[in-house]
Amino acid sequence: MAWIYLFIAGVLEIVWAFAMKQSHGFSRLVPSLITLGAMVASFGLLSLAMRSLPLGTAYMIWTGIGALGAFAVGVAFLGEGLSVARLIAAGLILAGLVLMKLSAQA
Repeated sequence: MAWIYLFIAGVLEIVWAFAMKQSHGFSRLVPSLITLGAMVASFGLLSLAMRSLPLGTAYMIWTGIGALGAFAVGVAFLGEGLSVARLIAAGLILAGLVLMKLSAQA
């Protein structure tokens, strides 16, 4: 269950990052509330995952899912640029996540 909690927590990190962008500095109510709710849920699920997963593994996977997801959302929905260098950077993050998962004890 820890890995499922961690994956959902990572997806919620993407949600709150996107909602925060849409809140325009917390000046719009609905995106601000979505940001705060997704943050609380994401942290809560991360804490559940950390009951059995090592700190470094859980935190790296959580932030990596959020980073890659936010990158993808930015490109797909916000018109952010896509370059070879950005794709290589994302690929390196993904490679680190895969290696961390393969080397995890729990």
